[in-house]
Amino acid sequence: MLREEPLAPDLLAIAREVLLNDLLPALPAETAFAARMVANAMAIAAREATQDDWEPAMLARMAALAGDPRAFAAAIREGRFDPGTPGHKEAAALLDELTRARCAVSAPKALGKG
Repeated sequence: MLREEPLAPDLLAIAREVLLNDLLPALPAETAFAARMVANAMAIAAREATQDDWEPAMLARMAALAGDPRAFAAAIREGRFDPGTPGHKEAAALLDELTRARCAVSAPKALGKG
Protein backbone atom coordinates (compact mmCIF):
# COMPACT_ATOMS: atom_id res chain seq x y z
CA MET A 1 0.00 0.00 0.00
CA LEU A 2 1.29 3.41 -0.93
CA ARG A 3 -0.79 5.36 1.56
CA GLU A 4 0.69 6.46 4.82
CA GLU A 5 -0.85 5.57 8.13
CA PRO A 6 -3.07 6.49 9.77
CA LEU A 7 -5.55 5.87 6.97
CA ALA A 8 -8.66 7.99 6.42
CA PRO A 9 -11.02 5.65 8.33
CA ASP A 10 -8.64 5.69 11.31
CA LEU A 11 -8.40 9.48 11.25
CA LEU A 12 -12.19 9.75 11.13
CA ALA A 13 -12.52 7.35 14.06
CA ILE A 14 -10.02 9.32 16.15
CA ALA A 15 -11.69 12.64 15.32
CA ARG A 16 -15.12 11.19 16.09
CA GLU A 17 -13.91 9.89 19.44
CA VAL A 18 -12.50 13.30 20.37
CA LEU A 19 -15.73 14.97 19.29
CA LEU A 20 -17.94 12.63 21.32
CA ASN A 21 -15.76 12.20 24.40
CA ASP A 22 -13.97 15.54 24.76
CA LEU A 23 -15.92 18.21 22.91
CA LEU A 24 -19.56 17.13 23.15
CA PRO A 25 -19.70 17.20 26.97
CA ALA A 26 -18.44 20.80 26.90
CA LEU A 27 -20.97 22.00 24.31
CA PRO A 28 -24.19 23.76 25.23
CA ALA A 29 -27.33 21.65 24.90
CA GLU A 30 -28.54 23.57 21.83
CA THR A 31 -25.47 22.50 19.81
CA ALA A 32 -25.14 18.94 21.15
CA PHE A 33 -27.55 17.52 18.54
CA ALA A 34 -25.53 19.07 15.71
CA ALA A 35 -22.34 17.58 17.17
CA ARG A 36 -23.96 14.13 17.29
CA MET A 37 -25.02 14.53 13.64
CA VAL A 38 -21.43 15.37 12.72
CA ALA A 39 -20.20 12.33 14.66
CA ASN A 40 -22.73 10.13 12.86
CA ALA A 41 -21.63 11.49 9.46
CA MET A 42 -18.02 10.74 10.38
CA ALA A 43 -18.92 7.15 11.27
CA ILE A 44 -20.73 6.71 7.95
CA ALA A 45 -17.77 8.14 6.03
CA ALA A 46 -15.36 5.80 7.84
CA ARG A 47 -17.52 2.75 7.06
CA GLU A 48 -17.85 3.80 3.43
CA ALA A 49 -14.09 4.23 3.10
CA THR A 50 -13.49 0.65 4.23
CA GLN A 51 -16.31 -1.01 2.30
CA ASP A 52 -15.55 -3.02 -0.81
CA ASP A 53 -16.54 -1.35 -4.07
CA TRP A 54 -19.77 -3.25 -4.71
CA GLU A 55 -21.25 -0.82 -7.22
CA PRO A 56 -19.62 -2.12 -10.45
CA ALA A 57 -20.83 -5.67 -9.83
CA MET A 58 -24.33 -4.47 -8.91
CA LEU A 59 -24.52 -2.23 -11.98
CA ALA A 60 -23.42 -5.12 -14.21
CA ARG A 61 -26.12 -7.38 -12.78
CA MET A 62 -28.69 -4.60 -13.15
CA ALA A 63 -27.64 -4.07 -16.77
CA ALA A 64 -28.04 -7.78 -17.49
CA LEU A 65 -31.59 -7.66 -16.12
CA ALA A 66 -32.89 -4.40 -17.57
CA GLY A 67 -30.20 -1.89 -18.48
CA ASP A 68 -29.20 1.12 -16.42
CA PRO A 69 -30.59 1.87 -12.93
CA ARG A 70 -33.47 3.96 -14.32
CA ALA A 71 -34.50 1.18 -16.70
CA PHE A 72 -34.28 -1.33 -13.86
CA ALA A 73 -36.51 0.87 -11.67
CA ALA A 74 -38.97 1.31 -14.53
CA ALA A 75 -39.06 -2.45 -15.10
CA ILE A 76 -39.87 -2.97 -11.42
CA ARG A 77 -42.68 -0.39 -11.57
CA GLU A 78 -44.05 -2.07 -14.71
CA GLY A 79 -44.20 -5.40 -12.91
CA ARG A 80 -41.57 -7.14 -15.02
CA PHE A 81 -39.99 -8.70 -11.91
CA ASP A 82 -43.13 -9.47 -9.93
CA PRO A 83 -43.28 -12.90 -8.24
CA GLY A 84 -43.71 -15.65 -10.80
CA THR A 85 -42.12 -13.68 -13.65
CA PRO A 86 -38.82 -14.57 -15.29
CA GLY A 87 -36.04 -12.68 -13.57
CA HIS A 88 -37.95 -12.22 -10.29
CA LYS A 89 -35.48 -14.29 -8.30
CA GLU A 90 -32.46 -12.46 -9.73
CA ALA A 91 -34.01 -9.00 -9.28
CA ALA A 92 -35.09 -9.77 -5.71
CA ALA A 93 -31.61 -11.06 -4.83
CA LEU A 94 -30.01 -7.96 -6.38
CA LEU A 95 -32.30 -5.61 -4.46
CA ASP A 96 -31.62 -7.50 -1.22
CA GLU A 97 -27.84 -7.31 -1.71
CA LEU A 98 -28.04 -3.65 -2.69
CA THR A 99 -30.08 -2.83 0.42
CA ARG A 100 -27.68 -4.74 2.66
CA ALA A 101 -24.64 -3.02 1.13
CA ARG A 102 -26.18 0.41 1.66
CA CYS A 103 -27.31 -0.42 5.21
CA ALA A 104 -23.83 -1.69 6.08
CA VAL A 105 -22.65 1.88 5.54
CA SER A 106 -25.54 4.07 6.65
CA ALA A 107 -27.40 1.94 9.21
CA PRO A 108 -25.43 -1.14 10.34
CA LYS A 109 -27.68 -1.53 13.39
CA ALA A 110 -30.52 -2.39 10.98
CA LEU A 111 -28.45 -5.45 10.03
CA GLY A 112 -27.70 -6.33 13.64
CA LYS A 113 -24.17 -4.92 13.44
CA GLY A 114 -22.48 -2.05 15.21
